[in-house]
Amino acid sequence: MFNLGTGELILIFLVILLLFGAKRLPELARGLGKGINEFKDAVETSKKEILDAKEKADNPIGEEGSQE
Repeated sequence: MFNLGTGELILIFLVILLLFGAKRLPELARGLGKGINEFKDAVETSKKEILDAKEKADNPIGEEGSQE
Protein backbone atom coordinates (compact mmCIF):
# COMPACT_ATOMS: atom_id res chain seq x y z
CA MET A 1 0.00 0.00 0.00
CA PHE A 2 2.55 2.60 1.11
CA ASN A 3 5.61 0.50 0.26
CA LEU A 4 7.35 1.18 3.59
CA GLY A 5 10.33 -0.89 4.65
CA THR A 6 11.26 -2.04 8.15
CA GLY A 7 13.71 0.80 8.70
CA GLU A 8 11.13 3.41 7.75
CA LEU A 9 8.53 1.88 10.06
CA ILE A 10 11.01 1.90 12.95
CA LEU A 11 11.82 5.55 12.27
CA ILE A 12 8.11 6.46 12.22
CA PHE A 13 7.59 4.56 15.49
CA LEU A 14 10.51 6.39 17.13
CA VAL A 15 9.16 9.78 16.04
CA ILE A 16 5.74 8.91 17.46
CA LEU A 17 7.40 7.72 20.67
CA LEU A 18 9.28 11.01 20.98
CA LEU A 19 6.19 13.10 20.26
CA PHE A 20 3.73 11.37 22.57
CA GLY A 21 5.85 9.54 25.13
CA ALA A 22 5.82 5.91 26.18
CA LYS A 23 2.92 6.33 28.61
CA ARG A 24 0.47 7.59 25.99
CA LEU A 25 1.27 5.04 23.26
CA PRO A 26 -1.07 2.30 24.57
CA GLU A 27 -3.85 4.88 24.90
CA LEU A 28 -3.26 6.09 21.34
CA ALA A 29 -3.18 2.54 19.98
CA ARG A 30 -6.40 1.69 21.82
CA GLY A 31 -8.11 4.77 20.40
CA LEU A 32 -6.86 3.95 16.91
CA GLY A 33 -8.16 0.39 17.22
CA LYS A 34 -11.58 1.60 18.36
CA GLY A 35 -11.71 4.06 15.48
CA ILE A 36 -10.86 1.37 12.95
CA ASN A 37 -13.52 -0.96 14.39
CA GLU A 38 -16.16 1.78 14.28
CA PHE A 39 -15.24 2.52 10.67
CA LYS A 40 -15.52 -1.17 9.72
CA ASP A 41 -18.90 -1.41 11.46
CA ALA A 42 -20.13 1.67 9.60
CA VAL A 43 -18.99 0.22 6.27
CA GLU A 44 -20.77 -3.08 6.97
CA THR A 45 -23.95 -1.26 8.02
CA SER A 46 -23.87 0.82 4.85
CA LYS A 47 -23.38 -2.28 2.70
CA LYS A 48 -26.31 -4.00 4.42
CA GLU A 49 -28.57 -0.98 3.94
CA ILE A 50 -27.64 -0.74 0.26
CA LEU A 51 -28.31 -4.46 -0.30
CA ASP A 52 -31.65 -4.23 1.54
CA ALA A 53 -32.69 -1.25 -0.56
CA LYS A 54 -31.66 -3.08 -3.73
CA GLU A 55 -33.71 -6.14 -2.75
CA LYS A 56 -36.75 -3.96 -2.09
CA ALA A 57 -36.30 -2.25 -5.45
CA ASP A 58 -36.02 -5.61 -7.24
CA ASN A 59 -39.31 -6.91 -5.78
CA PRO A 60 -42.44 -6.01 -7.71
CA ILE A 61 -44.89 -3.84 -5.76
CA GLY A 62 -47.55 -6.55 -5.36
CA GLU A 63 -45.14 -9.23 -4.11
CA GLU A 64 -43.60 -7.36 -1.19
CA GLY A 65 -44.65 -9.02 2.07
CA SER A 66 -47.29 -11.24 0.44
CA GLN A 67 -45.35 -14.50 0.51
CA GLU A 68 -47.53 -17.34 1.79
